[in-house]
Amino acid sequence: VQLQASGGGLVRRGDSLRLSCTASGFSMDNYLIGWFRQAPGMEREGVICISRNSGTAYYANSVKGRFTISRDNSKNTVYLQMNNLKPEDTAVYYCAAEKTILPYYCAGVETNYEYWGRGTKVTVSS
Repeated sequence: VQLQASGGGLVRRGDSLRLSCTASGFSMDNYLIGWFRQAPGMEREGVICISRNSGTAYYANSVKGRFTISRDNSKNTVYLQMNNLKPEDTAVYYCAAEKTILPYYCAGVETNYEYWGRGTKVTVSS
């Protein structure tokens, strides 16, 4: 069982990136997926979540209007589209999965998540 986050890199202010979170060893159909990030010297924080029925919940107000999340269960992959990136978005981004029977449920609490990816680094220069 594994989650693999990818797509990070070094970009400039205002650029876009799309992160991917791909699951292996289990089907994402029964899981909500959350993205978290940890900036240098900071605690990890919840960013955004997608429910089983593709509802979205934001946990970082600073990304509203810039970040969107989507899922393609046929590819066992969730995407985080990040637009108009800012230096304060610099962080290691992690995806995580939580099994739920509720199609609309999302969670921003780390302890609820069962599986975690290793993280992908995003650096935004000014």
